[in-house]
Amino acid sequence: MALKNAILTALLDGEASGYDLAKFFDFGMANYWAATPQQLYRELDKLAGEGLIEARVVEQERRPNKKIFRLTDAGVSALAAFTATDAKPTAIRDELMLKVQSVDIGDASAVCAALAARREGAYAKIVRYEKLQKHYLAGRSEAEYLKVTPRVGPYLTLLRGLAFERDNVEWAERCMAVLAQRAEDS
Repeated sequence: MALKNAILTALLDGEASGYDLAKFFDFGMANYWAATPQQLYRELDKLAGEGLIEARVVEQERRPNKKIFRLTDAGVSALAAFTATDAKPTAIRDELMLKVQSVDIGDASAVCAALAARREGAYAKIVRYEKLQKHYLAGRSEAEYLKVTPRVGPYLTLLRGLAFERDNVEWAERCMAVLAQRAEDS
């Protein structure tokens, strides 16, 4: 998947500056897409050159002027065409998985420490995602929210992020329990 499609998707919610998009990638899309601000700014220039987004300059006092980007009709069409294509399976590249795979010849305590760090990171993300979920729901039940929200996609991707991080916690705890039991038995 190209960064292009991630940016076009982020702009579905309206205009945004490069800074706003970087914050959105850190918070709203963090559970499934990562991009540095430098990558975003390079891609924004390309997308503007392709006519998929437009930029307008907002003059600011005491701060540099900023560009605000929005989707063009061509950008919406490109994003619609993207949603109609097959999704390629994601390839997992996870260094921790390699460490767990080779734990039998390595330092099990170091692997357990890495697993504990993964678990703690997942807990932190779960807390962030649950806050975002509460923000989306705003006191409504999920069923009520899903009936009235104009865009269901952000909520559905949030659910995937929650499930992924909860699974990370469960997997890390299971691995640590197995390694602790093996250490006790030896």
